[in-house]
Amino acid sequence: MTHPVLDFLKNQGFSKLQVSKVISSYPRVLLCDPEKTLLPSFELLSFIGLSSSELVAIVTARPKSILSKRFQDMCLGCFDYLKSVLGSDEKVIYAIKRFPLALTYDLQVYATENIRILEEIGVPMENIEAMLAQQPRTFLTSADKFRQVVKDVKDMGFDPSKTRFLWGIHAVRAMSKSTWDKKVELYKKWGWSEDEIYMAFEKYPGCMMASIDKITRILDFVVNTMGWEKGYIVQWSIVICFSLEKRIIPRCLVYQHLAEKGLTEEKDGFCFTKWLMYSETKFLKWVKKRYEEEAPELIKLYKKHLAEANGSNPSTLRMKVAI
Repeated sequence: MTHPVLDFLKNQGFSKLQVSKVISSYPRVLLCDPEKTLLPSFELLSFIGLSSSELVAIVTARPKSILSKRFQDMCLGCFDYLKSVLGSDEKVIYAIKRFPLALTYDLQVYATENIRILEEIGVPMENIEAMLAQQPRTFLTSADKFRQVVKDVKDMGFDPSKTRFLWGIHAVRAMSKSTWDKKVELYKKWGWSEDEIYMAFEKYPGCMMASIDKITRILDFVVNTMGWEKGYIVQWSIVICFSLEKRIIPRCLVYQHLAEKGLTEEKDGFCFTKWLMYSETKFLKWVKKRYEEEAPELIKLYKKHLAEANGSNPSTLRMKVAI
């Protein structure tokens, strides 16, 4: 037996898995009239320039919000406002894909005043535009709250002329004071002072956006397994933003392998930039070029660790590596 909503979604290009996700997330969609209730949202998304695959992905991720009357009422106004600030359809589409729910808000009501607040303290407009494109939700805050967040971030020592100032705002705005305080206390349990916490946050705001569980697991690994000193972690607090299983553990285990063979001390020790900052493609090319003669097994070993790390317990990987 067919169902009009299921047939509609299938005709729009949804796979069986995507249809299942939509229904699981928004069961009441099955009660909707496809032509009267659902089709307008699809037509709007297509009109503003989303491809069929992008449209399907957005609806699958947020069906209740995107297939709503509110979305249909707000969509074009939000799109026009974003275009007036960002200047091109391409940048607007990028912003929408980053945060589709922006299309369910009267973004102009929020963003206009908040942008003015930023300009008043010297934040470059090009930085504001970049943040609006990457993280529209940063601006979806009342002006009073936004002004206080801006003050708090500035008081922490952030330079308004730098891009990180806006990422600091994004991080502080994204969590409640109680959540912020819990993360501060967590870092303190690892021996950090408040000055060190703020220094790490100023360097890489993402270190405060990670979940408490992720922060704990990464600190456990880099302190108890890698033997990193606190000052090194503060300097490279971006490590908290990386995936423990997909980046930190596999690459550090490969480094340990080289250290055990005596191939690192004469080279560069643990160079954070190369070992953890490089993209996957660049990292593999660098490792192959640098160590192909001395350790030809390295790439194979890395891929083995990469496959194993997803199910590993960092606390069981006991190695001490000097930095």
